[in-house]
Amino acid sequence: MADKKSSPSAEPGAPGEATNADRHGLLEHSREFLDFFWDIAKPQQETRLEATEKLLEYLRTRPQGSEMKYALKRLITGLGVGREAARPCYSLALAQLLQSFEDIPLCSILKQIQEKYELQKMNKATMRPVLFANLFGVLALFQSGRLVKDPEALMKSVKLLQALAQHYNHLQGQPMKALVDILSEVPEAMFQEILPKVLKGDLKVVLSSPKHLELYLLAQQKVPSDLEKLVGSVDLFSKENIPSLVTVLKMAATSVKKEHKLPDVALDLLRLALKEDKFPLFWNEVVEQGLLKKPSWPASYLCFRLLGAALPLLSKEQLHLVMRGDLIRHLGEHMVIAKSQNLFRFAPVMSAYVSTFLEGCQDNPERQLSVLVAFSSITNQGLPVMPTIWRVTRFLNPQALQSYVSWLQDMFLQPDLDSLVDFSTTNQKKVQDASFNVPERAVFRLRKWIIHRLVSIVDQLPLEKEVAVVEQVARFCLFHSFFKTKKPTSQIPETKHQFSYPLDTRAREFIVNAFFSLLQTLSVKFRPGPDQTEDEKPWTYRLVRLADFLLSHTRNVAILTPFTAQQRQAWTQMLDTLKELEARSSEAKANAFQHLLLLVGIHLFKSPVESCELLGDIQTCIKKSMEQRTRRSRAKTTNTQEPPWVEVMVEILLSLLAQPSHLMRQVARNVFSHICSHLTSRALRLILDVLNPEANEDEEDNVVVTDDSEEKLKEAEDEGSDSEDENSESDGDNGQDEESDEEERDEDVDPGFRQQLMEVLQAGKALGGEDSDEEELGDEAMMALDQNLASLFAEQKMRMQARRDEKNKLQKEKALRRDFQIRVLDLIEVLVTKQPESPLVLELLEPLLSSIRRCMRSRSSTKQEQDLLHKMARIFMHHLCRARHYCHEVDNCTEALHAQVERLVQQAGHQADSSVALYYFNASLYLLRVLKGNTRQRHFPEEQKRPSSQPKEPQATNCLDLNFVTSVYSAALSTFLTKRNSPFTVPMFLTLFSRHPMICKNLLPLLVQQVGSSARPRHQSQACLLLQKSLSARELRICFEDPEWEQLIGKVLAKVIEALRTLGEAQSKSEHQKELSSLELLNTLLRTINHEKLTVDLTALLGTLQGKQQTLKQSLKQGNHSAGSNRLYDLYWQAMKILGVQRPKSEKEAKPNETESPVSMKRKKKGFLPETKKRKKRKAEDTSAEEVVTPPPATAGDQPPSTGKKRRRKKMKAKDLVSSPGTPATKSPALDTPTLSPSTPVNTPAKTPKLQKQKEKVSQENEASPISPTEPASKKQYQKALPKKGVLSPTPQSSVPRKKARLSLVGRSPSLFQSGMKKRKVLQKKGTP
Repeated sequence: MADKKSSPSAEPGAPGEATNADRHGLLEHSREFLDFFWDIAKPQQETRLEATEKLLEYLRTRPQGSEMKYALKRLITGLGVGREAARPCYSLALAQLLQSFEDIPLCSILKQIQEKYELQKMNKATMRPVLFANLFGVLALFQSGRLVKDPEALMKSVKLLQALAQHYNHLQGQPMKALVDILSEVPEAMFQEILPKVLKGDLKVVLSSPKHLELYLLAQQKVPSDLEKLVGSVDLFSKENIPSLVTVLKMAATSVKKEHKLPDVALDLLRLALKEDKFPLFWNEVVEQGLLKKPSWPASYLCFRLLGAALPLLSKEQLHLVMRGDLIRHLGEHMVIAKSQNLFRFAPVMSAYVSTFLEGCQDNPERQLSVLVAFSSITNQGLPVMPTIWRVTRFLNPQALQSYVSWLQDMFLQPDLDSLVDFSTTNQKKVQDASFNVPERAVFRLRKWIIHRLVSIVDQLPLEKEVAVVEQVARFCLFHSFFKTKKPTSQIPETKHQFSYPLDTRAREFIVNAFFSLLQTLSVKFRPGPDQTEDEKPWTYRLVRLADFLLSHTRNVAILTPFTAQQRQAWTQMLDTLKELEARSSEAKANAFQHLLLLVGIHLFKSPVESCELLGDIQTCIKKSMEQRTRRSRAKTTNTQEPPWVEVMVEILLSLLAQPSHLMRQVARNVFSHICSHLTSRALRLILDVLNPEANEDEEDNVVVTDDSEEKLKEAEDEGSDSEDENSESDGDNGQDEESDEEERDEDVDPGFRQQLMEVLQAGKALGGEDSDEEELGDEAMMALDQNLASLFAEQKMRMQARRDEKNKLQKEKALRRDFQIRVLDLIEVLVTKQPESPLVLELLEPLLSSIRRCMRSRSSTKQEQDLLHKMARIFMHHLCRARHYCHEVDNCTEALHAQVERLVQQAGHQADSSVALYYFNASLYLLRVLKGNTRQRHFPEEQKRPSSQPKEPQATNCLDLNFVTSVYSAALSTFLTKRNSPFTVPMFLTLFSRHPMICKNLLPLLVQQVGSSARPRHQSQACLLLQKSLSARELRICFEDPEWEQLIGKVLAKVIEALRTLGEAQSKSEHQKELSSLELLNTLLRTINHEKLTVDLTALLGTLQGKQQTLKQSLKQGNHSAGSNRLYDLYWQAMKILGVQRPKSEKEAKPNETESPVSMKRKKKGFLPETKKRKKRKAEDTSAEEVVTPPPATAGDQPPSTGKKRRRKKMKAKDLVSSPGTPATKSPALDTPTLSPSTPVNTPAKTPKLQKQKEKVSQENEASPISPTEPASKKQYQKALPKKGVLSPTPQSSVPRKKARLSLVGRSPSLFQSGMKKRKVLQKKGTP
């Protein structure tokens, strides 16, 4: 479209007509072309770039037309718009335009910019837009890439930037920055010509601002000889110039404070210092003694960034100078206090600088090692400030990584505190505590960081790479966790070095914890390599072999906790069992047992007593499991005196889960997945007792849950006492504790304490009475009273503290118990996913339900409680009730399962919360699924207590007693439809009906009875909703024969007619909802009748609905229950439409509350139509747009004004409708059906309409003229056409194919599945000649 409109404007015109042609061309611009300029100014970058690209493509097709002039003018105007975000967008678009069309001269563009925005004519109001327009105009010329090639435009741009630099308040240093950027790309000859004009020979001017200094440094780099002629020989790093350099750098730091970047002038000075070999002078005098003398955070961040940028430029000696100065200590202090004081965290920025440096010098491992060691040596009282999970090691050279690990191990064994760059924060210096300054404390903090650093390095290594480093770290952690050196030997490298500071107990503990953390990382992350023989073994196996090797060298190595004879024997037997398992390494069960045995064997060094007992039980279970060829029956295993091995193994796994170890949790889950197929009922009971502790409170063999939180709290207290931020937080916590103590003191005062206090005061005569007004206590009596009060309050304080301690202890025990239950749920999840067809799964239902009910009733809403509840609910609903597979061995327990179904449904009905009842109801549905899916191998005996008649043929092959479960759910449904606050819900029964249609079939009479009964309106509404959803289900229809189904539809329809006798008389919300549900059910019934061509008499229904039309209309006008009145009215007319009665057009178009007469409405209308139009419209009032058919009669006051369409159009439409044979008259109910006026008899039969051929004989006049409902001829004609029954049978003479349009009930209306729009399209298509 744009091309067609703009093509005339591109043609050249006469000289005298140029202006008019351009103006005409501008008017011919398309909307698409003008929208480009709007999109260019939008904030989205993709939209801007796309609009700019489309604009360039558009202009390439017509480079000489008016569009180019308009585009340049529009872009230049956009440089000075008021929106600051739009100026750079127009500048960039102008730059790309000039880059694409090089024939446009830059001087002309610059001239247009200066003419549009003249600096001399600007005032205070237009100063800022004018200045920025000139600045962005020069930037557009520069970004086009053509400015440095055009000397004339370059000189003019430089002069303009110098003029703009005078307005510093608005533009700051942007003109000078643009000038520096332009001159950095200018050729040397041009630079020599421009230099005297932009740089003065005064050194004070050079050192007055960062941009002038940057320009000086640029000139010194490009034309040093010309600069020396202009300024002379200058030493920037002399003592006289250093203060000015410091000032300039502080100004530069402040200018980029919000941008968070390094100023270019600082990096240029650093390079100049390196070039002139004056780096030590620059670093010491300018950086550390200048910028850090009175540090501000912008200057400090400049120094930090300068340090990171200087790393690739410095030599080894210069790195040593930089990494051991005051700047490094200042950086470390900032990293310590940044979080507490809410400062900008520079640690990620420095990590990025170090990563860039390490990645850039992969071929120089010495430089990598020196920088990494230097940053790891920045310590705060012995603790390095870098995090233990510092991820820069992924860029290390393998040689550098090996050297770094060796350095960490050497520092762990023999800490060299003098080589560290240690510092203390300001608050730490204020603490006068001698224990904080001892070297032992610094060594402890350093060793703790080093051991965790080693573990994190292994965690960050790539998979199956650097095996030597992993083995080196693993051997180091294992040896120093459980062994010590007696005599060095070359066979054990760990014995070569001795500790310069001995390891205490606390250090051993965190080394052991770090070792097991490493063990978990190795077990999860590193898999055995396929190409190596020894490395094919898991890392746990290698470490066990290493431990056995160390145990055998008793002359050189000693274990920290010596083994007893029994423990040593258990270790030996474990190794023998491992050899036996190696022979069966192809079996998954053997690998799982091997992993468990290795893990417990390693724990033998940490807790010898407990692990020794576990090893014996595990080995026994493994042997019995491996010797068992076939699965023994449950009866045989229970007859033996000793418990089955599965039960023992379950107890072992539960004891392992009680330990706070994620590795133990994974191993227990893995082992249980291989033994769950051998699980017994008692073994499952051991697991379920953990979830229901009330069931085994009296037993003594409960699992004890352990926790290491106290040790962790002690370590955290030791670390937290050294930083000022945690000190301040602890002060605040103490204040809060004091306030809480006061509140508890006020709340917990018991009457006994009050009585004791009264007695003490009365004994001391401190309470005033009638006889003691003039008496005063003596000094001795007062002292005695003070002592008694002090002792009394001390006892009360001790009692309160004991209560608080007991409360905290109970909360901690509860938290440990919940965490243990969450872990035990892993075993249940494995069981229901790995063995869903096991009969033991059925025993999980009620214990899980009781646990879910208890958690949902719990008052505590902690995250741990929520996690437990969510996990149990997920296992129950997703893994159990919705599982694809289920138990198929229930023939022996069919009676018990039926009783369980009844019990679950009854328990669901007794719940107070429907969300809890939903779980019980779903459990019963799961049992129904199990019973239905199992084949019956035996019949119920005749002398059984509950009735169980033989089911019909469709149910003869399953174990489900249909009559029994029907009675169970019938009672539940009756409760739901009669009880006021029933926990059952409609979705529960809908799920039941969809899964078990036979039960639904048996429960339908109860629902039908509730529809027309005198029950509560809410219950009737629920019954209607259940019937509506059920009757629409395809599964239910299959269960009925055709006569039986037709009889059911008739019964339901009769009940619905009975319920609709009060339609429109609702006085409450529940009654209104009942009417809505009844009409929805009615529509469903009518659709079913229409779709299946059922023979049902609808006479009574039509009469009932006709009698309620006026009532509904009045209720709608009065606005009763306006929220659903429109919906109710629409449902009513949907039913009438199915019956063949069309909704009157007046009621379709009129508003609900609109009662004005047509005359009054015309007076209110105001428009611009001429009088002739209004007269035509007035004459056409009596007819409507659909006047081909007769609308239902209504009073004159209810008729809205005509739509005003032309009479000719209406006549043509009427002719088309009549002339098209076979077209269904969708909007002509008056020919064959009585109107819905109150005068219409109620008992008018509503039966099949006349045939299509008979309808075609009706003349056009009869169709256009209204027929009164009391006219005898029409009524007789209508009654004559109706047969007695079978009103819904298809008409054989119909000319419309059944596939295209099904016959409706009355009037051959289109199918119910066609929308009104589709019907109108069909009419128009078939009506056209």
